[in-house]
Amino acid sequence: MNLRRDVDTSLLLLTVTLTCIGVVMVYSSSAIMAADRFHDGFYFIKRQLVYALIGFILMATATYFNYQNWRKLAVVSLLASIVLLGLLFVPGLGVRVGGAMRWLRLPGLTLQPAELVKLALVLYLAHSLTRKKEKVRSFLKGYFPYIIVLAVLLGMLVKQPDLGSAMIIAGVALSMLIVAGVRWLYILPTVMMTIPLVYFLIMQVDYRRRRIMAFLDPWDDPFDTGFQIIQSLVAFGNGGIVGQGLGIGEQKLFYLPEAHTDFIYSVIGEELGLIGTILVAAMFLLLVLCGIRIALQCQDPFGRNLAFGLSILIGLEAFVNLAVCLGLLPTKGLALPFVSYGGTSLVVSLLAVGILLNISSSLGKTR
Repeated sequence: MNLRRDVDTSLLLLTVTLTCIGVVMVYSSSAIMAADRFHDGFYFIKRQLVYALIGFILMATATYFNYQNWRKLAVVSLLASIVLLGLLFVPGLGVRVGGAMRWLRLPGLTLQPAELVKLALVLYLAHSLTRKKEKVRSFLKGYFPYIIVLAVLLGMLVKQPDLGSAMIIAGVALSMLIVAGVRWLYILPTVMMTIPLVYFLIMQVDYRRRRIMAFLDPWDDPFDTGFQIIQSLVAFGNGGIVGQGLGIGEQKLFYLPEAHTDFIYSVIGEELGLIGTILVAAMFLLLVLCGIRIALQCQDPFGRNLAFGLSILIGLEAFVNLAVCLGLLPTKGLALPFVSYGGTSLVVSLLAVGILLNISSSLGKTR
């Protein structure tokens, strides 16, 4: 295959713009809190800039790394990500924050294995679905093995606990299976059977049940379970149409929890207003559409599956984060791709775009 270097410039520009917005908003939302907690107002922004630099280097490398080579790494990357998930439960390696064991501390490095699992699963599914071709319509050979893989991953994620990432992975996997031609006759019963399990996982765990209750009526407990969503909505209300101005928002001043991570979109709403929030949401929509366009134009089955999976992964994570901040979904603890503070999320998202850019460059279409 002749690899051309005419990448999708729209996808590239959207990615760079969102990342730059993220850098600015991470500093705006975290400076005062960082000064109070770490005596350094630049604590988070310095790290975010390092993560962005690493991410852009990986994105550039992936842009010129023939995407077909990822097929050779698909199974290995999935197994490696499972091992990393397992290391979370090794005493001294897993870092517990807020009751969840989601961060892995290695020598000179702290990462979130769930973010790596998402990318690894997309690579594995794209490779496996391409290899099986029409066999995906078979239950035993085409569908059942994927359910086993998903059950292992989801079980390990729920154990952390990280129900939000588990649901993202399930959504991406089911989307890829449907597009690859797996029969609805297999998928619908699976979904129906998991509903009682999801209900049990939510309603039988106190903090999850309280989150659902807070989502349904945040004002029933405005100073505890409903506090996050109320403060988020206040931020959007304060912003109005044009916002209070960059850096002038008040909700980030110890009112809005996790302002630089989970609820950074709320800070955007307060400081940049309705216009800013619409622009950010529109950029994510356009980015996902660029990825799906690449998938539709790609004649290679592996490239098509991979481009679709990566696009859905980014789009679903962005949608859930925006919906949580707007009070349309219960709080999940998921980062906003490219924008929220977080090294693993940013690096993995930029790497995913690099793979998409390489697929786009292989289409042989001048942009």
